Amino acid sequence: MEFNREQQQAMEHKDGPMLVLAGPGSGKTEVIIRRTRKLIQDYQVAPSSILVVTFTKAAAGQMRERFLHLCGVEKSQVTFGTFHGIFYGILRQAYGITSANIAGEEIKYQILRQILQNSSLQTEDENDLLESLAREISTVKNGRIPLSHYYSASCPDEQFRKIYETYEKRLHGKRLLDFDDLLVYCYQLFQKHPDILQAWQKKFRYILIDEFQDVNQLQYDIVRLLALPENNLFLVGDDDQSIYRFRGARPEIMLQIPKDFPQLKQVILKQNYRCTGEIVEKSQNVIRWNDARYEKQLFTGNNKGKPIEIRNFENESEETTWLLKQIQKDLAEGCSHKEIAILFRTNHNCRMTVERLMEYNIPFTMRDVLPNLYEHWLAKNMVAYMHLAMGSRERKDFLAVMNRPNRYLSREAFYEKEVPFEILYQFYEGKEWMCDRIEKFEHDLKMMKNMAPFAAINYIRYGIGYDEFLKEYAQYRKIKVEELYDLLREIQESAKGYKTFQEWFDSMDAYKEKLKEQSEKVRQQEGIVVSTLHSAKGLEFPNVFIVGMEDGVFPGYASIWSGDPSDIEEERRLCYVGITRAMKELTLTCAKQRMIRGETQYNRVSRFVREVPRELVDLGHTIQEKKPRVDDIVSPKSAYAQMKMNFQAKTSLQKKDFTVTKAAKLDYGVGDTVRHVKFGVGIVKNIVEGGRDYEVTVDFDKVGVKKMFAGFAKLKKI
Repeated sequence: MEFNREQQQAMEHKDGPMLVLAGPGSGKTEVIIRRTRKLIQDYQVAPSSILVVTFTKAAAGQMRERFLHLCGVEKSQVTFGTFHGIFYGILRQAYGITSANIAGEEIKYQILRQILQNSSLQTEDENDLLESLAREISTVKNGRIPLSHYYSASCPDEQFRKIYETYEKRLHGKRLLDFDDLLVYCYQLFQKHPDILQAWQKKFRYILIDEFQDVNQLQYDIVRLLALPENNLFLVGDDDQSIYRFRGARPEIMLQIPKDFPQLKQVILKQNYRCTGEIVEKSQNVIRWNDARYEKQLFTGNNKGKPIEIRNFENESEETTWLLKQIQKDLAEGCSHKEIAILFRTNHNCRMTVERLMEYNIPFTMRDVLPNLYEHWLAKNMVAYMHLAMGSRERKDFLAVMNRPNRYLSREAFYEKEVPFEILYQFYEGKEWMCDRIEKFEHDLKMMKNMAPFAAINYIRYGIGYDEFLKEYAQYRKIKVEELYDLLREIQESAKGYKTFQEWFDSMDAYKEKLKEQSEKVRQQEGIVVSTLHSAKGLEFPNVFIVGMEDGVFPGYASIWSGDPSDIEEERRLCYVGITRAMKELTLTCAKQRMIRGETQYNRVSRFVREVPRELVDLGHTIQEKKPRVDDIVSPKSAYAQMKMNFQAKTSLQKKDFTVTKAAKLDYGVGDTVRHVKFGVGIVKNIVEGGRDYEVTVDFDKVGVKKMFAGFAKLKKI
């Protein structure tokens, strides 16, 4: 095997610190393996004094197997492992800890759940809060952040600090350590016991770290101690591929390495062996817009290849239909399923594509779990309201929504499995103000009884005041209420077209069952890879589609509006990773309008597309091309198509024409105050009598001036 000059320079390095900036497809793993062999065979370094660190057990195992195969041996004293695995071994020798002392995720969440049950912290989604708290506890530990200086994003700061302290007390009271403690205790061990540190420094004289851009502060601090005094550190990574800041990774550590190690030598692995010339040039034109990075100009010896395709569609449906037709074409021309990848910014963005893949009977495998919208607590709240409107008086339905919005109802009032309203009136007898609230609750349920699901959710949100509850909840939990509104809009949108609550419930059950069936299938089949960009890191495919290239989707609005340049830079690095997954062909798709969590958004083409000179891309057709018919693509014999047909026949969900009957006279006039079920209270500014219906102009307090037909608006004079 021939190696380029930079690879050889890295492999031949012996003593002192070295930073290897390894671009995508530059052969960094091979460099690490061959440098390890060279230390042993050419420089007579004892294998037992070499430590190779990776971030996953799988990566450590693969690297070890490749090393053994290269050296032609069955075993070696070279240590391959993860940060946590290595530090566990150190603590085991120092303190005698065993695997029985390590609290897995299940125990960690069990302790946190017990703490929450005994706290005053309110939550609507316990699992979501538990995940958030666990993540923040890890952040505090791995970032070595003083608890008094940490400001929680999950709950009020004082409550978080109490939860953290209680968690630590209970964990250690059981003589347990969590995975983050393996790092914390190891650092403390080295700080308190210089003799132990010195012993490990003598053992591991040469340290090689892969994917160094993903280290957190605590990992870096321990490695610096361990490498002293010789500092034989061989750090391999790419600052342009640092995409795990949300997990605690600190890409800025790579930028400060030259300051921490003045004797540092640097090598840039510039040659990309994976991608075509077009893809490499495109990727470089994107990433160069980042400021906080090492400047590097990569190249490839591969042919130029096809230009990058950019496809701009009117809407998501057209985008998905074209995508699936293109994939079918690629498959017909001899491309195998496993050579194709469809990449998304988040797993929420891929819902329509996944449903269409099922419908078209195209095998696929998912690297991420597709979230089930109907399992979210917001959906469960809507269902609970509808159950009550249908006549249910089950305690669990009442408990789900009794104080959403706050009616100041006590759980003690719901002491039976079945709770008729008469029991509530009896419980609050003599408290007129509470009886009024119960009466309003009962009235609202009667109003909802004969509504279609979409209208019922609208009434719950604006007529009952559920949106106000969400606003208060978001303020308390210190989360963005817009995210909750977005999810609720998506749930509401999914209810469109169904005439009864039961029809909507049946569709939920059908979707859950189909999702379950598909999850079982993808474990057993080879197919097109559907993945988030994060999960695709480290992989490569001949043909890659990146879907949803619009500002607001990728990069997301949260990054655009944060005001922190590092947020956009993180997104751009993620785009860079996505582009460089493609070996031969890359297509970027975007839509002028996209339904995002129930709301139609009109977004610009992503800045990551606009940053590339036009001469480097093939713009294709901008949607003036003939739209493909679904019937031309979908196999009517597919399992999903059959299920869909059967379900539609069962529930009679076919679209029907409808007419609006013009009222003989409106019961309100110009200047009157009216209420709209969605927009709230407003003043009538103008009424124009048309042939079909009255056109009414209303100035609403919350949303401003709106024009609407009276028959649709159903305005109520107040």
